Amino acid sequence: MKRTKKVTDQTIQQLIDIAARLFSENGYHDVSLEEIVQTAQLTRGAVYHHFKNKKGLFYAVFEQTHERVAEEINKVDEEIQNPWEQLIQGCLLFVQTVSKETFYRILLIDGPAVLGWQTFRELDQKHSMRLLQEQIEYLQKNGTIKKTSSAALTSALSGAINDLSLWVAEQKDKEEATKEAENIINGILNGFRK
Repeated sequence: MKRTKKVTDQTIQQLIDIAARLFSENGYHDVSLEEIVQTAQLTRGAVYHHFKNKKGLFYAVFEQTHERVAEEINKVDEEIQNPWEQLIQGCLLFVQTVSKETFYRILLIDGPAVLGWQTFRELDQKHSMRLLQEQIEYLQKNGTIKKTSSAALTSALSGAINDLSLWVAEQKDKEEATKEAENIINGILNGFRK
């Protein structure tokens, strides 16, 4: 029984990994289910069994990609002790990570288009926005950030860093664009600092 579950989990992960690579390289609409199953050397039935359809597989890819970004941001808390710097560096790391080709198409281009805005927001709130709001609320409690609606500030900052990620991804000079993004993030957040 354990072996069957292990094989099932491996098959699911294989499909997610292959689909993530193809979606990030070509975009959701230019990847066929047939291409995914041929690359995985599986049958369409495997996809239908585990994900129902291509959109269900994309949902799994989107969620796992979000989880990977959240894991990267969590590392900032382990490396940096200053909570204010954690917020700044966490936002910057989000922009740097999500603007990479392997992430931005899935998370910021195809995510809202394929899953719809409501589902996109729910998944964003479950992962990155949750971490952001927790850090903002912590900084409000210790008096670093002015008292304001943490939900509104989280939403505004999340929108800004999502858009900054797209902007950085579109620039030829990523290093210079990342410096500009850091200036913007600092400017926005310093406006709320006590």
